[in-house]
Amino acid sequence: MIGRLRGILLEKQPPEVLLEVGGVGYEIQLPMTCFYNLPKEGEEAVIYTHFVVREDAQLLFGFNNKTERALFRELLKANGVGPKLGLGILSGMSAEQFVNCVHNEDASALVKLPGVGKKTAERLVLEMKDRLKDWGMDLFTPYTDAVVLEMQEDPTIQGNAKDDAVAALIALGYKASQAEKSVNAVKGVGHSSEVLIKEALKAMM
Repeated sequence: MIGRLRGILLEKQPPEVLLEVGGVGYEIQLPMTCFYNLPKEGEEAVIYTHFVVREDAQLLFGFNNKTERALFRELLKANGVGPKLGLGILSGMSAEQFVNCVHNEDASALVKLPGVGKKTAERLVLEMKDRLKDWGMDLFTPYTDAVVLEMQEDPTIQGNAKDDAVAALIALGYKASQAEKSVNAVKGVGHSSEVLIKEALKAMM
């Protein structure tokens, strides 16, 4: 199993990156809450990974730290949760926010996530509560907007950021109409796709 990769970020196309390690490029999908904290293209990154082998594909999912990866793995153990849904859940809210929802039995917050209906949300809270009862908030790396704000002020931002943001939200499980509406509602100009995704997700939550 591939558990950790250290290399140069060649491409960032939310929610996927291309990481070069020893001359080999690895395509890795990350939850957006992890994606925001990645360094710029051309810089070195360390990504903790979860490797999924299916009949039709071999997929790598990435995280900033072991705790986020551990939560993703716990989500995959829940009934009806696959890698795509797990990615969508941890894109709509941080690992810390998800644990808080479970601890507080707040299924209503989970219903706002793509692919999570009322029954699924209630089942998730029920199944995950025992698994996450010993998870302390001190385990999580504090989330910061510093990287996002830096990208927002970058004058080299591409003009197709909106299209990229919509495509990323669709890949995370949101309907095309919902993704387009949320991205178009983001105020301001010159935003990167990461900022557009972040603001769109915030509005939908």
